[in-house]
Amino acid sequence: MKEKKTVRYFDIDNNKEEENNDQNVKVFKIKPTSRILKDQKYKEKYNVKKEKKETKQVQKFPGKAPINPEKLEQHSRGEGLGKGVRHPLYAVKLKKRENKFKYAEEQAARADILLTEDQGFLEVDEDHRTTGITQKVIADNVDITAATKIFELNLAFGPYQAKYSRNGRHLLLGSKKGHLAAFDWVTKKLHFEINVMESIHDISWLHIETMIAAAQKEWLYIYDNTGIELHCIKRMDKILRMEFLPYHFLLAAVNEFGFMSWLDISIGEIVGHYNNNMGRTPVMTQNPYNATICLGNSKGVVSLWSPTIRKPLAKILCHKTPLTAIAVDNRGMYMATSGVDRSLKIWDIRNLDGPIQHYKLRSHCAPTDLEFSQKDMLAVALGDTVEIYSNCCTQTADRPYMRHRMGKSVNNFKFCPYEDVLGVGTSNGFTSIIVPGSGEPNFDALESNPFQTKKQRKEAEVKALLEKIPPELITLNPFDVMEVDVPSMKDKIEAKNNLLHLKPKKVDLTPRRKKKGKTDVARKKIIKEHVRKEFINQVIEAKKIVAEPEEHNVPKQSFGVLDRFVPKPKAKK
Repeated sequence: MKEKKTVRYFDIDNNKEEENNDQNVKVFKIKPTSRILKDQKYKEKYNVKKEKKETKQVQKFPGKAPINPEKLEQHSRGEGLGKGVRHPLYAVKLKKRENKFKYAEEQAARADILLTEDQGFLEVDEDHRTTGITQKVIADNVDITAATKIFELNLAFGPYQAKYSRNGRHLLLGSKKGHLAAFDWVTKKLHFEINVMESIHDISWLHIETMIAAAQKEWLYIYDNTGIELHCIKRMDKILRMEFLPYHFLLAAVNEFGFMSWLDISIGEIVGHYNNNMGRTPVMTQNPYNATICLGNSKGVVSLWSPTIRKPLAKILCHKTPLTAIAVDNRGMYMATSGVDRSLKIWDIRNLDGPIQHYKLRSHCAPTDLEFSQKDMLAVALGDTVEIYSNCCTQTADRPYMRHRMGKSVNNFKFCPYEDVLGVGTSNGFTSIIVPGSGEPNFDALESNPFQTKKQRKEAEVKALLEKIPPELITLNPFDVMEVDVPSMKDKIEAKNNLLHLKPKKVDLTPRRKKKGKTDVARKKIIKEHVRKEFINQVIEAKKIVAEPEEHNVPKQSFGVLDRFVPKPKAKK
């Protein structure tokens, strides 16, 4: 039998010709065409896809890792879309928007793994308390960089007020005797130091760390970071307290006579100026959640104000005694108030409810200042002592978290943003102490960057100006803008219904019996005319009643016997 010869088809180059004599194989020269090349590519792709499918089946952890539901709750944007949308087109649009929000929540929750820094805390044995740990013990047990944050400045022009910039890098000091200074407290580099030769009642940073506002004895002055006077605003005089609203570019102030002012520093105009009719109000703070101003008076009442409404948005009777200090946390959920009776109360400021917690402080004097940190720690000034409470809003605190004795009277204090530092302005200078766990460990560089360069600062200033919120949107609920103004529509309908008008009654026009010489049409006309005349007479009488002025029962002056010569008013016909 003849052996079958196998034929193999394959591509060869023209230059290379090989012959295999061992096997009985016929060799054919085939020119590579586009169709053959196309088939080869398709086979290669098909084989690769097959391999990928096989590898997918082998994978242990297919897809993305599941997200912790607790972290999703932390980044939640609120409730989703309800079933109230009837139009299918708008329902689809809102559904797409909800999907975007959901995707943003998931991405934010996944990005938490990139936050490398954790919150600090104090840990002691069961027999010891955290209040027993002094600043000297903390300085001996931390690294050199952290130990440099504990320092003291002995100055001779006290008492001093201290304020940190929004990014927590710069510190501003102002004293009652006119000493004004600003410096980078991390590197201890001095920006400027001047004496304004008159008392300074309050100080504040503006939108960037190159502009400073100082409420002096008479007027409000604006300085730059070299100490040069930029503006003197004489329309804002005798100021007691100031607060700067960064997202609205508004400088809010209240003076000795109870006049409140809101200065828009981007255009240099006063957008709100009126008297609050509460007298002298030296206790003032802002609510960061909705940018309202909280004022406390001597009657123990806290009132919330906005620049466009001349009456308080809300009032809360917090104490039976005069208020000494107010503080609102960064989320705008809790408000702490203290009175002359040495009581400390925590209120739910969103629902205007409370008090949630009520503390009676064991001290010989009333609290002079209150301040919340970024992690909801509350600092209380009691004479020459500063006490810091942790988790005192959600649960009752039995004892303070930390206690520091200054040896001199405390004027005011501020927590440094993004640092575990509390800056205290005293009667003889300034003191910086470490409070572990008080600051936010991770910062958002697009919000406030402690390490920003000059170029980044300029770009952030322009961006903030473009995103400026108008003062008309300052309300108790900042989400009112997103809702339909239903109550105002109800008010309009009620006002329309309450207008003075008399609706004519429905007349039964069916004639009872026929009369001679008159048709149904004629009888209907007569009835309609009669009803119309009655209605007109009723309207005329109603207008007369409204037009008549109310007679006040004022006792007439008596002239005795001469009363008969007094002319009598003529009665209107």
